[in-house]
Amino acid sequence: MNPDVTILYDTIRWEEKALLEAAKKKNINLQMVDCKKLSLDLDKKSEEFGVVIQRCVSYYRNLHSTAALEGLGVDVINCLNTGIFAGNKLFTHMLLKKYGVPTPYASVAFSKDSAIQTLEEQGYPKVIKPTVGSWGRLISKLNDKDSAEGIIESREKMYPIYQVHYLEEFVKRPPRDIRAIMVGDKIVAAIYRTSGDGFWKTNMALGGTATPCEVTKEMEEMCIKAKNAVQGEIVGVDLMESDQRGLVVHEVNNTTEYKNTVRVCGVDIPSLMLDYALQSKRKN
Repeated sequence: MNPDVTILYDTIRWEEKALLEAAKKKNINLQMVDCKKLSLDLDKKSEEFGVVIQRCVSYYRNLHSTAALEGLGVDVINCLNTGIFAGNKLFTHMLLKKYGVPTPYASVAFSKDSAIQTLEEQGYPKVIKPTVGSWGRLISKLNDKDSAEGIIESREKMYPIYQVHYLEEFVKRPPRDIRAIMVGDKIVAAIYRTSGDGFWKTNMALGGTATPCEVTKEMEEMCIKAKNAVQGEIVGVDLMESDQRGLVVHEVNNTTEYKNTVRVCGVDIPSLMLDYALQSKRKN
């Protein structure tokens, strides 16, 4: 019997284990597929997957497996466009602006010289980010020209994607940001992620702490727009509380982590994800 839902993964994290346990409790016919062991005949339709919840950590494995499965007629959450758009900070920024979602001010430069010139004209501090990346890796705060030249020079020797210099304003805000988990058009739970030991990055992988965040109507409306901008269905939306502009969205996460949101909010997010996937299957 073909499964109702497939979890496609390349790394087993708490989130994937939680989805498996939730499926057992709800008596859902679910299969776990390791993408590293997956091989697909691209010229043959497939009914072996049901609805796929895409959980691959690898950006490129995620995109290519989604493209292949969708081409074979499989319903994948999130879709290929979400993987492309949400997986790239520049793409996300432009789409958020198009949909009227407030974002941190940002610039992009395509060489070291043009990046330094932009920084000198706009002023410091700025935050430089790789357009593709996660967990706060290779994100640096540029306080002056000396630090900027050193950091940008090192990136000029990396893979070409890191030679696209995405420069974002350093938002003046409380030492925290907000992670809102969206399932469909609803924020099912949200947390504050507070920087560890006064550090400016809030990523949980870097020592941040989590506490519950009350969901407001403004926040939910903003997150719905952000989700729709990247054509997402189940996403994590990251927001900051700018001292000057109020809430701004700085990232939308395609295969969002939600372990700490479940822990501090007590919301059964894995079950809600599976319910949504099954509703999607019925519609098809």
